[in-house]
Amino acid sequence: MTPPLDDIDRLMAVMAAAFDPAYGEAWTRRQVEDALVIGNCHYILVDATGAAPAPDTPAAGFSLSRTGFEEEELLLFAVAPQYRGRGLGKTMLAMLAADARGRGARRLLLEMRRGNGAEALYRQFGFTPIGLRPNYYRMHDGSRVDAITFAATIDPAND
Repeated sequence: MTPPLDDIDRLMAVMAAAFDPAYGEAWTRRQVEDALVIGNCHYILVDATGAAPAPDTPAAGFSLSRTGFEEEELLLFAVAPQYRGRGLGKTMLAMLAADARGRGARRLLLEMRRGNGAEALYRQFGFTPIGLRPNYYRMHDGSRVDAITFAATIDPAND
């Protein structure tokens, strides 16, 4: 099922504001739409208060994830710069964990480039490094940066 176009518009607006073009991490609209059509990808949008945005209200943050067998992989995660420092990232991670648990996931996975400022948030949420891909990401200037894979166990006590 394809999400409403205004949700994709809001997701893309946050991505454009939040992702530094130097790293080339932002997805195209087509990539986002294609992922969501497949059926095992899910998104969360939040407004400045951490709630689902009302119609015609901009999003402050989003997550895009993919469900696999007992795992949920966080593909994209962003909070627009003007909304950072308000706890929205922590709120979205908690929402993601709850949604993923409901889909049968027992573990969250993510991969990020070394030096990503969100690492502290992920570690605070319980993510720990489980793998390294040396020189995995190619920057626009041609330099390479390691990718770090993180995992977090989803608390089954809430089942």
